[in-house]
Order: sequence, then structure tokens, then C-alpha cells
Amino acid sequence: MPFNSFQLHPNLLAGIKDLGFTRPTPIQTDAIPPALAGRDLLACATTGSGKTAAFLLPILHKLMTERRGTTRALVLTPTRELAAQIVADLTDLATHTPLTAAAVFGGVGMGPQEHAFRVGVDVIVGTPGRLLDHFRASYGKLSGLKYLVLDEADRMLDMGFLPDIRRVLRHLPARRQTLFFSATMPSAIGELAREMLRDPATINLERKAAPAVGITQAVYPVPQHLKSKLLSELLTRGEIDDALVFTRTKHRADKLMRFLAQQNIAVERIHGNRSQNQRTEALSGFKSGKYRVLVATDIAARGIDVTELGHVINFDVPAAPEDYIHRVGRTARAEAVGTAFTLVAPEEQTELADIEKAIQKRLPRVTLPGFNYDAVKEAPAPGSRPDRPEHRGGHGYGRPRTRPNQGGGSHGGGGSHGPRRQTRAPGGHAPARGRGPR
Repeated sequence: MPFNSFQLHPNLLAGIKDLGFTRPTPIQTDAIPPALAGRDLLACATTGSGKTAAFLLPILHKLMTERRGTTRALVLTPTRELAAQIVADLTDLATHTPLTAAAVFGGVGMGPQEHAFRVGVDVIVGTPGRLLDHFRASYGKLSGLKYLVLDEADRMLDMGFLPDIRRVLRHLPARRQTLFFSATMPSAIGELAREMLRDPATINLERKAAPAVGITQAVYPVPQHLKSKLLSELLTRGEIDDALVFTRTKHRADKLMRFLAQQNIAVERIHGNRSQNQRTEALSGFKSGKYRVLVATDIAARGIDVTELGHVINFDVPAAPEDYIHRVGRTARAEAVGTAFTLVAPEEQTELADIEKAIQKRLPRVTLPGFNYDAVKEAPAPGSRPDRPEHRGGHGYGRPRTRPNQGGGSHGGGGSHGPRRQTRAPGGHAPARGRGPR
């Protein structure tokens, strides 16, 4: 089925053609027709499935025929990076249209965001906390809103935003079309969907969360104190060109980055303690090839979108199977291929067993030839912190116990397009593949 079968506005089809895409992904095939027909939507869709275009294209099509000058569409997202990425995707799709969009999230000045409210950009993409900040002001009104999207609703639940989402809803018109996307459907998300949606079209609700089929997964059993050395060996033997590396905590991300830099590996990190400018530079540098490795925590990595990212490495086993699926979904996007490695210490076997149970697959165990797995742990320098994952309740895990700040989730923003490795076009991979937008 080609995109022109949806009877989208010609200017949108021109933007899709410019991006090199001709055939929609499955979620787009299922979601676009009922959304164009004006129905509410409840869909299970994973990272990399093409869900962004599945909700953007029908909304943009409708906006093209309506009077402009007021904000008519709102997309709620859990993190800054994801908000920035959605705006970038919208800009690509709407390049031949007059439609405008703005990202609204914390960590940056409110002035430009206030201007977006006052002039009435067509689409606002924002995080719940910062939106509530604007709603407290006299200009913060969205009385003309017709379309609402909740993207990655389960992640917003994990991050403690459910109360804020309900507060946001109180500021929106009751009569609207709502498109609801979530990778999983826990009971709390199902309850929220029932509150928000009217006779929705449903998509993939029976789907079990699982990594994309194009991901080659493997486990490296290794003592905790040798993880950094093993990772360095994997990176320096020439088989990995670039890698997104996940740690459980911000402290471990900093420590790992310093170690890899000492091994002359071009590396940066992105997490909640980094400033907006630092995070933007790190992400931009990774996309452009300035940094070969980007070390990230779970929440900070939401919205990281890199074309043809070959490797995701779990330096620490994630605390929940859902986090594993989200992590490895950074590669093999939209039916491309990729590799996901997980370094597993003996004390992390329980978490690994939970992951394998959830994905219904035993991951292959591999070893690196010539690596000394029996090396003795070196004594720590006086006053240094121990090299071990922090307690499950400690700050930095994928499922924090307390809600993040009012800035709207994790800190950071999208990066600029780089010459070697570009921001993923909405299809999730290179245009030559002929697939549809994200």
C-alpha cells in the first residue's frame, strides 16, 4: 500500500516523497485511516515502529484545511529529547506546508515558548510539567484545541506523570480527537485511556512487548569489576563502529565515560545532571560522528534517534524488562538491523532471568576471545566510590520512585543533524530502503 492511497494532502505527500519513503509501516497502515476518519485511537506501538508519523500525518492533513492562528494540536511526551525529535519529524513532513510547531519543555527559557502560545503555532509538543507552568499564566490557554496525542503513555506513568497528565487534561476542551499510544498497557494506562477516549479504534492491544525482530541480542557474562575493561576491549578491537551505552545511574555514566576517554575512545555522556547545552552538544556530536560512544541513562535517552545505529550496549542490566526492550529498540529501527549486547555480572542474574521470561527467549551467552575474565579487582583509590550498581531504590534507575522536576521529565533536547550520521528521518532508516516515515 503506497502513501498516496491514504488520500493525504498533496503537500504532505510531497514532503514524504522528499524523504524518500513510499510504503508505510504496519502501525501507519493501521492507524492513519481511522485517525483521518476522526476516530479516537488506542494503540500499542514500540519505539522504532513508525508511530510518530502514524499520528502526525492525519493531524497535519486536517490542519491544512482549517483556519490557522490558534494552536489546534497538542502532543504530550515524557521527555525533552522526545519532544524535540517529534518537532523535527513534523518539520520534515510539513516542509511544503505553512504549518508550524513548537517544543515546550523545561531546562530552557520560557520566553520563546510563551511566544508560541501567544501567536498560536499549529502544534505544540510538550512535557506535562512545563505545560502546567504555562497554564498558570494568562496566555496559557488552548481553547481552540481539536487534537490531542499521548505518546509513550506507559513511560509517563513510570516517571510519575499520571497526576500531571490529569491536570493538563483539565485545561483542554472536552470535545477533541484523542490519539493514545503506549508500548505496554498496564492497568493504570488502561484506566486513563478509558477516561480519555470515546469508542476508540484499537490497534495491537494483544501484542506482547518484545524487541524488534532485526535485533541480534547477546549476553556477556563478566565480573562487575571487569565490565569497563571488557567494554573497552569490545570497542577497540574494531568490530563496533559506534555504540549507545546504557548505565543505571548518572554516577556510573560519568565514571564509565572517564574510563573510556582514558582509553582514547571518543565518548560523551547524557543524563539528568547535564545542562541543556551539554546534552544537546553530546547528542549532536554523537550523530555527527565526533563521538563514537554515547553513554546514557534510561530516562535521558528517551528520544535519542540516530540513523543506522549499529550497537546498543547495556553496561548494566536494566531493572525491568520493559526498560530492556526500550533500550535495545534504539537500534534496528523500523525493520532495519542492529546488535544489542548486555554485560551481566553474577549479581544481575535475577534481572536477566526476568528479561528472558518477558521476551520468551534465552539470550545466547558469549565470551570475548583472549580477554582475562579472571583478573583480580584492583584496590580502589582512597576516598573513591565503589564500582558497583547503586541500590535499586537509588536515584537514576529507569523507574524512579519520586516524580522528576516540573521541567517535564528528563533533561536535554534534540541535537542538530550531523554530516556522517543524520537524525533518523521519520521512516526510521535511510530513504533508500523505501519504507515509510516514523
